[in-house]
Amino acid sequence: MRSFWNLLPKPIKILAPMEDVTDTVFRRIVARSGRPDVFFTEFTNTDGLCSAGRAAVIHRLQFTEAERPIVAQIWGNNPERYFRSAKDLAALGFDGIDINMGCPVKKIVKNGSCSALIENRALAKELILAAKEGAGALPVSVKTRLGFRRVDTEAWAAHILEQKPAVLTMHGRIASDMSDVPARWDEIGKVVALRDAMGSDALVVGNGDVESLDDLHAKAERFGVDGVMVGRGIFQNIFFFDPTRRGANPPAAERIAMLRGHIDLYRATWGPEKNFEVMKKFVKIYVAGFEGAARLRGELMESGGYGEIEERLEEWAAAQPQGARG
Repeated sequence: MRSFWNLLPKPIKILAPMEDVTDTVFRRIVARSGRPDVFFTEFTNTDGLCSAGRAAVIHRLQFTEAERPIVAQIWGNNPERYFRSAKDLAALGFDGIDINMGCPVKKIVKNGSCSALIENRALAKELILAAKEGAGALPVSVKTRLGFRRVDTEAWAAHILEQKPAVLTMHGRIASDMSDVPARWDEIGKVVALRDAMGSDALVVGNGDVESLDDLHAKAERFGVDGVMVGRGIFQNIFFFDPTRRGANPPAAERIAMLRGHIDLYRATWGPEKNFEVMKKFVKIYVAGFEGAARLRGELMESGGYGEIEERLEEWAAAQPQGARG
């Protein structure tokens, strides 16, 4: 089945789903700073969506038209709840649904979800098929890793490809690696070769250790993937996907103005609904690369609320030479 995925230019550039990072606020910030081709939500639990706890997780699925195409990522281990959640997500207007089969966090793995599914392939199949049935015309994709405790790239990838996902995103590590070893892009290349040998229509996306837009294009060409997903790289450069800002080091005033804009949008969107502490993790994106950044970053991280962080930013601006205030 052809979908929006097949209409995108290659290599497809994707912002990875990241917990407490890729909410609607951050996606809009990235869209303004040089947008990728596809956005993903934070990963959302299917049990939560299908229970009285829905109100506690539904904020993860908030999005605006500026964030399209937008894919909802889900996780869990109950096929019936995958079916119901997929129907729900289709009704909410998402462009696609992605299944998280790669998260290595221990408490989630102990639950039998995400990367634990690499070792429970019968259930993994059930979940994919249930999501596809519930999704109707929406494309269903899978994001996973090379293996659980050992590299098992081809056997695991073949099992997923047999279920005919629209896209298979392969993170170039096994679950037990966490992020402690370099991504094995040669293994991702094997998935492309396997896909071709199987005659599958699925797109293959690579993920892991993508350092710049030039690096993204180089990896896509070298390993033959249809797209590349970027996670931590966006923390190093908020303009990651903007080809006109390659290697740019924005001046301090521009960085601080962007941080203030992020804070304003975060507060306007979430108010007291989200913990202010979550907002702090974005500080390092903006407060870096200029004299005194480390000190200012430390002070901002110690702030106890919106008032304190804004007061400190005002003090910083007042201390700058007139021409450096922007």
